[in-house]
Amino acid sequence: MAEEHERTAVYRGKAGEHLDAREVLKRVYQALQEKGYNPIFQIAGYLLSGDPVYITAHNEARSLARKLDREEVLEELLRFYLGCDRMPVPPDKTGA
Repeated sequence: MAEEHERTAVYRGKAGEHLDAREVLKRVYQALQEKGYNPIFQIAGYLLSGDPVYITAHNEARSLARKLDREEVLEELLRFYLGCDRMPVPPDKTGA
């Protein structure tokens, strides 16, 4: 699991604050909840479509969400859901 945390993206928030993808998602979830939206539906819609209108601008949630690598988040969610979170990540098939 340590390998997963080492490759977790980190973002700068207000005043140089560092946020990992988990913290970004938590903040986006909270902002959506505060505005009365269904956070799971909204975040899933954003991750699948990339359309930022799924995320409220409340508390800078939209700005934070747009900094996420959606593909990376989806891959991580699938690994966790399928119980593959301890399996090594296969090499990139694109040759990069």
